[in-house]
Amino acid sequence: MNKKIVSGRGALSNPKNPFDKYEYTEDPLVDLDGDQVKTQYIINLAKSVINKVNSPDVGMDYSLNPYQGCEHGCIYCYARNTHPYWGYSAGVDFESKIVVKQNAPALLEKRLKSKNWVARPIVLSGNTDCYQPAERKFKLTRRMLEIFWKYRHPVGIITKNSLILRDLDIIEKLASENLIYVSISLTSLEESTRKVLEPRTATAKQRLKAIQRLSAIGVPVNVMFAPIIPAINDHELFNIVEKAASLGASTCNYTFIRLNGVVEQLFEEWAEHHFPDRKEKILAHIKAGHGGKVNDSRFKTRMKGEGKYVENIRQQFHLAKSKFFPNSKSFEYNFDLYEQFKNPQLKLF
Repeated sequence: MNKKIVSGRGALSNPKNPFDKYEYTEDPLVDLDGDQVKTQYIINLAKSVINKVNSPDVGMDYSLNPYQGCEHGCIYCYARNTHPYWGYSAGVDFESKIVVKQNAPALLEKRLKSKNWVARPIVLSGNTDCYQPAERKFKLTRRMLEIFWKYRHPVGIITKNSLILRDLDIIEKLASENLIYVSISLTSLEESTRKVLEPRTATAKQRLKAIQRLSAIGVPVNVMFAPIIPAINDHELFNIVEKAASLGASTCNYTFIRLNGVVEQLFEEWAEHHFPDRKEKILAHIKAGHGGKVNDSRFKTRMKGEGKYVENIRQQFHLAKSKFFPNSKSFEYNFDLYEQFKNPQLKLF
């Protein structure tokens, strides 16, 4: 029997978990009766949730991920490589077995109340999206935003889900004190591309709405054209930068695709299925942008790539940003309020 495609998912398989001591086989992931693979939520009580980020490439000091695994199913997602540490595959498991860190808000508040904590921006979604579908049910992100506001602590958000609009009431208050910075990932304006690349994310139309509404209430919004994928969405560069500017975004940036770890296998399966006529072209350009490989872990080059093809992208992006974001400014968080709200007695002096 030929393996059929799992409907509504990005990955087409479940690669072996390299950390499993024993290997076992099971029936192929199939869609015999039109049934989708059901999402499972695994409740977890974490020991800690705030992670120090040592990479100089990603522009954050600390990250916080209330969910492990992501139902969005983006085929290129580097976070897939972390799912095997939890005992699951980086493939369909990553999209359908979601670990919910139920005590994340409590752990966050404990850290912010600590006498040793000094205010630094904590970014929600450094690994997986804090506004993925699980958030509708568990509301961990909303509860944490309430805590950030309670202590007037700076916070960043990275998302590609319009569910962020649910929390405009809290986000607007944070923005009024320069305590929040939001990055919206926009990979394509073409719905046909979005459906196969990021099957369970918000549509481009909904993300554009989020950019516009957030910007309208004074939230600094960075639109991330990420990742740029050769022969898939690279032709959209000018359109995306122009659209982001027209909706009020503060700035725009990009990353170039890299296929680290098992993501290489998953991406090649995906390209063979969805774009068999251009698979080799896609992979050839990715390799050209990473010194002959599809993956790159080197700081300062891994996010933007190198070589002639990447240099062409860099020049195009610089031109587009200069034209559509001529007055782009960097955002500065407000660190002055935290100590007062952490120690209310200070307000008496």
